[in-house]
Amino acid sequence: MKYMGLSITEIHEKLKKGEVTSDELVKEALELSHQVQEKCNAFVTILDDVKGGEVTDELLSGIPFGVKDNYSTKGILTTGSSNTLKDYVPFFDATAYANLVAKGAIAVNKTAMDEFGLGGTGTTAHTGVQRNPWDLKRMCSGSSSGSAAAVASGVYPYALGSDTGDSIRKPAGFCGIVGYKPTYGMISRYGLFPFASSLDHCGVLTRYVRDAAIVVDAMKGIDKNDMTSWDSSHIHLNDDLNDNVKGKKLFYIKELCDLENYPDASQELREHLENFQATLKKCEELGMSVEGVSVDINLIRAIPSIYQVISCAEATSNLSNLTGLIFGPRGDGENFMEMMKDHRTKGFSPLIKRRLVIGSYVLQTENQERYFKNAQRARRLIVDTMKDLFKKYDAYISPVGSGPAKLIDGSKEMLKDDTIALEDQLQIGNFGGFPSITIPNGFVSNLPVGINITGNCYDDQNVLNIAYALEGSMDYKGQIAKEVK
Repeated sequence: MKYMGLSITEIHEKLKKGEVTSDELVKEALELSHQVQEKCNAFVTILDDVKGGEVTDELLSGIPFGVKDNYSTKGILTTGSSNTLKDYVPFFDATAYANLVAKGAIAVNKTAMDEFGLGGTGTTAHTGVQRNPWDLKRMCSGSSSGSAAAVASGVYPYALGSDTGDSIRKPAGFCGIVGYKPTYGMISRYGLFPFASSLDHCGVLTRYVRDAAIVVDAMKGIDKNDMTSWDSSHIHLNDDLNDNVKGKKLFYIKELCDLENYPDASQELREHLENFQATLKKCEELGMSVEGVSVDINLIRAIPSIYQVISCAEATSNLSNLTGLIFGPRGDGENFMEMMKDHRTKGFSPLIKRRLVIGSYVLQTENQERYFKNAQRARRLIVDTMKDLFKKYDAYISPVGSGPAKLIDGSKEMLKDDTIALEDQLQIGNFGGFPSITIPNGFVSNLPVGINITGNCYDDQNVLNIAYALEGSMDYKGQIAKEVK
């Protein structure tokens, strides 16, 4: 029997009954890792020497999982999927990872990603492109592309991800699984390679909403090494998970979700939005109310630009230590400036270079007011708009992207100007640090699509409960990619 396709609670029960051992689970996960690697190129490192562990009353004990390659793991290669750190082995563990290990969880691989998380396609890792297990010609999206491909393929029940714009939630949508980033600071970012510190969130990809609650319960907690973390010891996501959502009020943004706003809609976009409307009816059947609201179209259209300016500016600062002088492969040159230039020129992908140039430009003294500070002001307007809406509504519901996963070849030409805001609107969750979860809600062109639920800060339980109720009303929970083409 195969066990890695089961939920965490199901696997734990079988471990406790002695129907399977932790060693057998690890062996299965490693075998699946190599199979998926050949097809999807999902991993940077597969830990073939890992053994099973003790099984205790902790739900995660003895169960394998995957770790995105931007989480520091002591003694294990951690590259951020970049040539600048291709041989880097950390001397300490990220807090979130250490918390899982302390519960008895067993890491079996490090998953590939867009380089340092600065991408949304899963095509910029130094080890190559990550392919979608539902269709190998399609992308997983990014940056948590390897984690999404692995979980969707049934390698294990969960894998760690990070989310700066939508890097957990969109890959989850494209791969037909669950992706959850909790409120900013619920999980410590200590030991996570920083991309944009005011936007970065740790989180998880699973196949069940309950599994996401279980894993985040184990990852979260205040941490003296992360001043943005907060005490969530009073929050018990798994214990308090329920599907009683009668009376909950949801809203969607009409400018983003109404088909009439896309006169030249593709067939896939049309089906995706029709599927979204069908899900709204599911919400009403569960006893929730759903209303469309209007938001200033100028704010909506500004989302991608705000994200680009702020994230690139913060990335420029955060990646400034990658000089090739302190660590990483040493560059060539007659002095330290030449050596650093050679290291960064050879080590970074073209996408990273472009983003760092943008970041440096918007931070220049003569440009800060026009670009960086204006982006911060616009971010505040969007966050304030959402917080005002959360005074009336329990959560915001939206489609994930403008359809199913895009083709890897020619992907840059796939987006139209009028769908860019729809593709990027999940960044709202990062602007405000809001809890946000993606779940699958159907298929378009035989490929999975998803919806997202976002709530107010610290209201994670409410967001998860809504997702849990919706998950139970549909037939897509626990799904594994049925055919790798």
